[in-house]
Amino acid sequence: MKHQRIAFVIEDLYGGGAQKSLLYTADQLRQRGHAIKVFTLRERVEHRLPEGLEIENLAVVTPFTKATSTVLTEKWQARRVKKALLAWQPEVVISCSCDKITRHLDLPNLYFWIKSDVSAKFSDVAEREKAFAKVRRFYSGRKVIAVSQGVKENLENIVGLNAETIIPIYNPYEREPFVAMADEPLDLPKGVVAGDYFLSVAALEPRKRHDRLLRAYRRAIDKHGLTTPLLIMGKGKPENEARVADLVTELDLGDKVHLLGYNDNPYPFIRAARAMVLTSEAEGLPRVLIEALLLHTPVISVDCPSGPKEILTQELADFLLEPDDEPGLANALARMAADPVNIESRHYQQFLKETVLPHFEALQ
Repeated sequence: MKHQRIAFVIEDLYGGGAQKSLLYTADQLRQRGHAIKVFTLRERVEHRLPEGLEIENLAVVTPFTKATSTVLTEKWQARRVKKALLAWQPEVVISCSCDKITRHLDLPNLYFWIKSDVSAKFSDVAEREKAFAKVRRFYSGRKVIAVSQGVKENLENIVGLNAETIIPIYNPYEREPFVAMADEPLDLPKGVVAGDYFLSVAALEPRKRHDRLLRAYRRAIDKHGLTTPLLIMGKGKPENEARVADLVTELDLGDKVHLLGYNDNPYPFIRAARAMVLTSEAEGLPRVLIEALLLHTPVISVDCPSGPKEILTQELADFLLEPDDEPGLANALARMAADPVNIESRHYQQFLKETVLPHFEALQ
C-alpha cells in the first residue's frame, strides 16, 4: 500500500455527524501510516480531537465574511485555502461541508464528500429544483464521494448531476468504542425493562416522521396486542417537541411511550433495546442503524432514500418497509417483539474500517 498525503477541508469541528465521521476517518488513515492534515475554515471545535491528528485553522470564515458573503468573498476565501493546500502539497484533498467555498478551487486532486441525499429533502417543487440546480452548479464535472450507493444513484438519476466521477464510500466504523460507551450505566424510565423496549433515536423534526412511528405503534397495540414500550430519544425546536408530545396524548399512548429528550451517550439504551426503529422521510446513510447493529441490536426501518436498504441486508431485509406502509410497520414491530433477529458480524462487516478505509486509500 502506498502511503499518501491526504488533506481534509471542513468549515469547523462543531458537534455534527459529518464532523465526527471526518475526524474518525482522518485519524484512522493517519494510524495506517498516511500523512494527514485537517484544515478548518474557522475556530469552532466541540468534538474531542484525536491525539496526534494535525489540525490547522485557516480563519477564513469570520463574522465579517458571514455578513458580506458574496461570490467574490468566496473566491477570496478559496484562494487562502488553496495557498495553504499548495504549501502542504497533499496528493488527495477531500472537502466536506464547506463546498460553497471549495467549489472555487481548481485542484485536480479535489474530491467533494457528499453526506446527505438532497433528492428527498424538499416537498415543494420549486425549492427542490433550486436545490438540484445548486448541486449541479457546485459539482458538475467534479470528483464526488457519495456516502452510500443510494446517494450516488440519486445524484445521477434524480438530481441529474453529471460529475467527472461519483465514488460511493461508506463512513468507516469500529465496534469497540461503541461497546465501551454502551457499558456505562443505563437509567431507564420506571417500569421499563432492559431488553424489552423499542427505541427511536432521532432529532424531533418533521423529516424524522415520528408521526408515522407513533401511528404504527398504536396500530401494533390495537391489531397485534403489542405490549413492548417505546422510548423516543432526541430533541428539537420547542414547537416540534410539542407536536410529538401532543400526538402521544392524542393517540392515548401516555403509558406506553417515554420521551427521553437528548442524551449524549445513547449507546447503553441502544444495546439494551429490543430493536431500533427508524421512520425518516430521508437520510444519507443513517448512522443510528449501523451503530445499533454494531451493538448487536436488531433494527426496523422504512426504506427511505437513501441508505436503509444498504444496511438491512440478508435476513434483516424482512424488517425493511415501504415508507407509507404503516400496517406493515406495525406488523414488523409485533414480529420483532415476539422473535428478535440475532445480529452477527456479517450484518455490519461492510461498514467496518478494515473494509472501508482501502477505498479512501485508492483515491488519487
